[in-house]
Formats: sequence, C-alpha cells, structure tokens
Amino acid sequence: MSTIELLQKGGPVVWVLAGYSSIGLAIVLERYLLLLRQRRLPQALVQQLNRLLERTDAWDQVATLQGPEARVLQAIIEADRQGVSDLHNVAMRVCAQQRQHLDCGLPTLAILGSTAPLLGLLGTITGMIKAFMVIEAAGGKVDAQALAGGIWEAMITTGVGLAVAIPLVILLHFLEGSVARRAQSMQRCAALLLERRSSDTLQRDAQPHPLHWESVTDGL
Repeated sequence: MSTIELLQKGGPVVWVLAGYSSIGLAIVLERYLLLLRQRRLPQALVQQLNRLLERTDAWDQVATLQGPEARVLQAIIEADRQGVSDLHNVAMRVCAQQRQHLDCGLPTLAILGSTAPLLGLLGTITGMIKAFMVIEAAGGKVDAQALAGGIWEAMITTGVGLAVAIPLVILLHFLEGSVARRAQSMQRCAALLLERRSSDTLQRDAQPHPLHWESVTDGL
C-alpha cells in the first residue's frame, strides 16, 4: 500500500497523525542541531575553574566563549565584578534559564508522542462504529469480505498512531538525556567556579564572633 492510499483509506485521523509526524520531526531536528552547536568549555579552562574568580583576567578568559556553561560562568563573573554577594543564587538562576532554553520544544514533543496512539485508537473506534452502522443498515446481511475490509481499514489508524509515537518517544528520551547531561555540566562548572568562594565563606562563618555587651544586657 502506497502512502497516498494509506492517507485515503485512513481518513482524517491519519492526516492529523501525518501532521504529528512532521511537527515532531521538525522539533527533533531543530533541537539536535541546537545541541550540536552548543560548544563545551576548553579542558584547560575547566581545570583552573576553582581559582578563576581570584584572577584579574577572569572575564577575559570567558568573554568570547560560547555555550551554556560559558554563559553560566560569564553571569557569575559579571555578578562578582558588580559586588553581588550571593553568587550561588546567580548560578542557580542562570543554570535554570539555560536549561529552559535547551528544553524548549521537548514538552510539545512529549505531547505528540503520548497522544498519537490515543488518536490512532480514536480513529479505529470511529471506523468500527461506521462499520457496524453499515451492518445495522443492511439488516445483518453483509458480505463477510466487505466487512473484513472495513475493519482492517479502521485498524490502519492504530498502526499509524503507534508508528508515529514510538520513534517520537525514543527520540524524546534521547534529547532529554542530552539536555540533562548539559545541565549537570553547567552545575558542575558553577560549583567548581564557586568552590573556593564557598570554602572561604564557611571558614568565616566558623570563626567565633566577638560578643558585645549590648546584646548580653538586652532585655534586662
């Protein structure tokens, strides 16, 4: 059976599923090409991230870099230059923004993959309803061959729905895994960049603070 015959026999549901397939394929290609274009940090820079904030040329080291990890580092270093004290909050916010950018389109792909089998089943049920309506109208005297032909034509939509959904779900999991790995990479780079800053903060917090007499006598 050719594609045109399949579309003709499957009816409007198969046309909708063909649209599902086209939209899903477009999303997969666009996200895949986007992930391919996202460059990673040079390994030499990653090895010195824990001391990068102490360097006077920290901004120059990351200013021309591209990719989500680079944008996280740029935001942290720029916030540090402006005197922002809570750099961890900056890192979390920028990581979330970059993750949202990488996730764009994946929820739509998930909807297409999960509803395609249901749409195919709906087409099959409506086709079966029409077949039994024909039987009723004929008073039960229906050619078995014609009935079988009507039933298998109704089953086409279920097969098409599964054929559309299975590749979409597989590709969705592949893309989600790639995005998750880049998100972990962003968090790891941010943690390395703030590693010494965090340890310095913990050391300051661990030091005993002088007790002032005003606080001791407060309320007496």
